[in-house]
Amino acid sequence: MKVRDVMTRKVVSVPADTPAMAIARLLADRGISAVPVTDSWGMLLGIVSEADLIRRLASSDPPEPGFFRALFYNREQAAARYAAVHGATAEEIMTREVVTVTEEVTVEHAASLIEAHKVRRLPVVQDGVLVGILSRADLLRALLVPPPETSDETIRAAVAAEIARLPWADAPYVFFDVEDAVVSLYGFCHSAAVRKGLEAIAAGVPGVRRVEDRITDAALQSRA
Repeated sequence: MKVRDVMTRKVVSVPADTPAMAIARLLADRGISAVPVTDSWGMLLGIVSEADLIRRLASSDPPEPGFFRALFYNREQAAARYAAVHGATAEEIMTREVVTVTEEVTVEHAASLIEAHKVRRLPVVQDGVLVGILSRADLLRALLVPPPETSDETIRAAVAAEIARLPWADAPYVFFDVEDAVVSLYGFCHSAAVRKGLEAIAAGVPGVRRVEDRITDAALQSRA
């Protein structure tokens, strides 16, 4: 499944000269957590999130006094940080280094980007132009899409490929079979975590109806 299949295409955006307080009102009224900033051509310039605006309140709290704080106080950095947080327009407070994706990216890769960068959404761009946005809610909807009908051979190949991709899944004494979309795991394994992980691999392949764990505990095998 690709980003284009689940992304939100009707995206609210603001120009760079939008007042910061107008953005705060927009987020509150629309119930959204961020808004992209674009130019007149629709090119993505940055994004303003609720976190950018909340920093304005947090920085208004007077800093705690202290000898070490005063010793390492950097006036230039403090002034620049204050100006950025208390900027009057979207251009002054927006985050400029934005993680983006294209419509052709898989939802799995997009999800890994959201997880790695600790963000809630990814702007979708085409040649720099904003064409949509992919949120965590969109990814959740992708999980609910019924899997396509797949053959046992397709499932077998997908399970094998995922096992080969993950170093921890290299369990030489475990093998599997697929029949009527049911994956059966056989052999023996010394690690309960690896065993559980292999079961998760099989269960996560689209089209699998059920996973049957028939693996024998390695400790039992050694005593036998």
